[in-house]
Amino acid sequence: MQHFYNINFKQSNFKQQNKMIDHKNSSTIYGTTILSVRKNNQVAIAGDGQVSLGSTVLKSNAKKIRFLGDGSIIGGFAGATADAFTLFERLEGKLEQYPNQLMRSCVELAKDWRTDKYLRRLEAMMIVVDKNISLVLTGNGDVLEPEDGIIGIGSGGNYALSAARALIDFDLSAEEICARSMKIAAKLCVYTNDNVIIEKF
Repeated sequence: MQHFYNINFKQSNFKQQNKMIDHKNSSTIYGTTILSVRKNNQVAIAGDGQVSLGSTVLKSNAKKIRFLGDGSIIGGFAGATADAFTLFERLEGKLEQYPNQLMRSCVELAKDWRTDKYLRRLEAMMIVVDKNISLVLTGNGDVLEPEDGIIGIGSGGNYALSAARALIDFDLSAEEICARSMKIAAKLCVYTNDNVIIEKF
């Protein structure tokens, strides 16, 4: 079963992401764009501050990025905020059970996500990174590793992802690429703002 979770990351596989983009008539509170870039022994993860309820902006300075475990892991979420916090709590539990094993912890969480009736209804996605690996936990209960160290999720994720891939070969750090890419995403996605928080290793 382990090989199933180590497949390469393909942005087009995310049916759940498309579901989360359709906020127009939603009664669910959503957090949106998260981007992670890994370059030259540095990994950065960025999240915008907007939280939406349908077409209404509820909050502009939300923090969607947080340190996990003993502080050696950074996670960010997109999707329904209550669902995302539930997943954060579950992942924290797995990290306690499997310390210093991010991949193992995410795989175990994914197993629960796919089999637990409650977890299967959660509408959220997560990016989690440590010094060595970047992973996406999708809304389908999969764990995916990016091919190039760049991940974008949420309603503005594809914009941020495209910008980051365009900037990756320039003389910029992972943090600088995240900042510029998120600024571009904020100009294109109405569910993303430019109040960006970036954390890095």
